[in-house]
Amino acid sequence: MGLAREGVVPVVTALFMTMGAWLISPVLGVILGLCTAFLAWFYREPHVDVPTDPLSFVSPANGKVVELEVVDAPFAGKSTKIGIFMSVMDVHVNRIPYDGKISFLDYKRGKHLVAFAPKSSEVNERLYAGLETKYGNVLLVQIAGLLARRIACRVRVGQRVPKGDAYGMIRFGSKVDVYLPLAIKPMVKIGDKVKAGSSVIGLASDEGSELGGQESI
Repeated sequence: MGLAREGVVPVVTALFMTMGAWLISPVLGVILGLCTAFLAWFYREPHVDVPTDPLSFVSPANGKVVELEVVDAPFAGKSTKIGIFMSVMDVHVNRIPYDGKISFLDYKRGKHLVAFAPKSSEVNERLYAGLETKYGNVLLVQIAGLLARRIACRVRVGQRVPKGDAYGMIRFGSKVDVYLPLAIKPMVKIGDKVKAGSSVIGLASDEGSELGGQESI
């Protein structure tokens, strides 16, 4: 179990504040110490065992599947949308669902509705990431929720990324939508709990295909 890079500054800052508060008041020190412990727990980045099956697509987020439908999406074209809600209790590090190349990143300012609200995918603060894979285009959308106020991204355009690699984080309750090519068979249903980088959410056929349009967001 490690600490996500996004958590280093807030956790270290909170730790110094706790030590200073302890010199003034042990009670205040204990309170801030508990807050520091919570921050360290929230920003945890556990090791994941990424499936080695070359046909498997893994979940980009820890949480609960709240949406599963076929839609028309920019970049991905006609695709299967899987929406995953992350509560404040879930690990918030997001991971790459399949080997590929980041083709674009597009940040959109927006509202902060509860992340599981149907409209949140369209109106909330969000970051689009396009992933080119040998099975077609995959669209990833990090969506800030009611408490989440910042989306962090670790990748850059043109970067090649392996399946299961950490590519970003959303702070304090949020949602990730992933749009998979129709050739990928969904392996989850609404209500399922999934883990980023290890839960298989889709399976490709042996042949593979180049699907998905090239429309930008």
